[in-house]
Amino acid sequence: MTYAVKFEDLQIGGAPYRLRSLLDNQQFSDPEGIAEGLGISSAMWPLFGLLWPAGCVLAERMSRIDFRGRRVLEVGCGLGLASLVAAACGADVTASDVHPLAGAFLRENAALNHLAPIRFHRGDWKLSDAALGQFDLIVGSDLLYDRTMPGALAGFIERHAERHAEVIVVDPGRGLQAPFGKLMGGNGFDHARVTVALHATAGGSFKGGIHTYKRDSDEPEAPV
Repeated sequence: MTYAVKFEDLQIGGAPYRLRSLLDNQQFSDPEGIAEGLGISSAMWPLFGLLWPAGCVLAERMSRIDFRGRRVLEVGCGLGLASLVAAACGADVTASDVHPLAGAFLRENAALNHLAPIRFHRGDWKLSDAALGQFDLIVGSDLLYDRTMPGALAGFIERHAERHAEVIVVDPGRGLQAPFGKLMGGNGFDHARVTVALHATAGGSFKGGIHTYKRDSDEPEAPV
C-alpha cells in the first residue's frame, strides 16, 4: 500500500502524545479491494486516518476518568487517540473500527507512545460478534454521521454493554443524537449532556456535546 503520513505532537490532559496519521484527506490505497468490499468508498477511505476535533475532545475526557475495575471499548476508533490516552492512564481497553488499516495505525501509535500493544477488534456494528464480549465503559466520537447510524450503534452497544454500564459519545451536532438517545433510553440508559462551546483542538475547531448514558438497573426499561 502506498500513502503519505505525517507525525503530530499533541498535549492531552497535560501529557505529551505523538500521533502518526495520514498526510491529508486525499490519500487512498486499496489494491486488494478490501475496503471496497466492506462498503468503504475512496472518498471515505482516508477518514479513519485523520485527527478529528471530536476525537481530541474524547481523548481529553479519557484523561480525567478513573478506569479501575472497568473494561473499556472505543468504537469507531479511527486513529485510536482516546484508546491511547486510556491505555496510558492504565485502562483495560479495546479499540474497534471497521477500516482495514485502523489496527495497524493503532499498533504503530501505541509503540510511538511507548505503550504496550492495545487490543484491536475489526468489525461492523450491524453484525453480532460474541467473541468481543461485554464492557463497563463504551466510548466514541463523531459516530452519528449517517441516518443508519443511530440504530446500528445503539444495537451494537446493547450487545456489548454490561447491565451496569456507561457510554460516552462526543457529538459535533450532526442532527442524529436525538434518535440515538431515544433508542438508548429504550435500552434502560439515562442521558446527561455537557454542552461544549466552540474552541480549538489539535484536530480543528469543535462545538457540540459530550453525551453520557448510564444504566444502573438490571433490566432495560420498556420502549416508549
